[in-house]
Amino acid sequence: MKILAIDTSADETSVAVTEGRRVLSNVIYSQALLHKKWGGIYPALAKRAHEERIDSVIQAVSKKLVHPMGVLASIDTVAVTNGPGLAVALEVGIGKAKELAQKYKKKLIAVNHLEGHIYSSFVQNSQGNPKKEFEFPYLALVISGGHTEIVLFKNHVTYQVLGETIDDAAGEALDKAAKLLGLGYPGGPVIERLSKEAGNFDFYHFPRPMLKSKDLNFSFSGLKTAFYYFIKDLKSEEKNKKIKELVSSFQEAVFATVIFKTEKAIKQTGINKLVVGGGVIANLYLRKKFRALAKKYKGDVYFPPYQYLTGDNAAMIGVAAYYKAQKKLFVSDPAKLDRVPRLSLVDNELKSL
Repeated sequence: MKILAIDTSADETSVAVTEGRRVLSNVIYSQALLHKKWGGIYPALAKRAHEERIDSVIQAVSKKLVHPMGVLASIDTVAVTNGPGLAVALEVGIGKAKELAQKYKKKLIAVNHLEGHIYSSFVQNSQGNPKKEFEFPYLALVISGGHTEIVLFKNHVTYQVLGETIDDAAGEALDKAAKLLGLGYPGGPVIERLSKEAGNFDFYHFPRPMLKSKDLNFSFSGLKTAFYYFIKDLKSEEKNKKIKELVSSFQEAVFATVIFKTEKAIKQTGINKLVVGGGVIANLYLRKKFRALAKKYKGDVYFPPYQYLTGDNAAMIGVAAYYKAQKKLFVSDPAKLDRVPRLSLVDNELKSL
């Protein structure tokens, strides 16, 4: 089954053609430079950029695949992210997916962006590598700019949310810390680099939120506030001199919290196989922490095998859509498909069971 997948959930316009778990063609247009001066995603600008680029990105994907009938005519299904994400961005991808499905008389699959991140660790290249097989169940973690969740990945497209952020996500907290220090957007990569230069050491020991709570939820707003007041009392000269130590300590607080909650989930469920996706997992230091945790419990941890899969991309949406197609989870009335900016995996689970 060949699937044309579209993702416009935030600031990447992405289109891919997948077959099973294999990615036959994938193109991503990033808007990061457009939003840099705003210190975050500017909604109206994101929508306009998606509208301007979506057709050219589809054409670029098609050019990579030579087919006598044309790629769009040769695909079996169209898939699109319908949430969660930025509302005005989501509507661009959904509108284009509806248009293509109607024009070429194809079935339509709506994919939750979070399940895309969960499946990202199992995406293969066009040659079918890596050849990793599924061994359910897993503890899946999505750690990104908008989400921090621990999910019981029971079987294909069957999830149970065990814990989630009640305010800021891990990636969002890192971006805000970077913004407070004038390090620009996105903040994660520069914080990773400066923290590494500081030795990834915890110099200031900022708060670890909700470690004493009985649940598996996250909260990073208190950490962000504590960081704000701490640097507010520093003189500019001292802040600039200690910037590596500051970001290293902040990063350590975020990552220590994530690892603590994950370990708690392992103890509660007895599951020692981890699947971790989302933009923050591009951080090599965090990967090292997850590997150490998995080793401690004699388990395994899987990350997206290729760098582009950590960010928003249509390839992971196409792979997730394949398993939804196996369960015949097609959109019954494409005309009624709409964006759901706060779509939860709980909603997805109810529809899948």
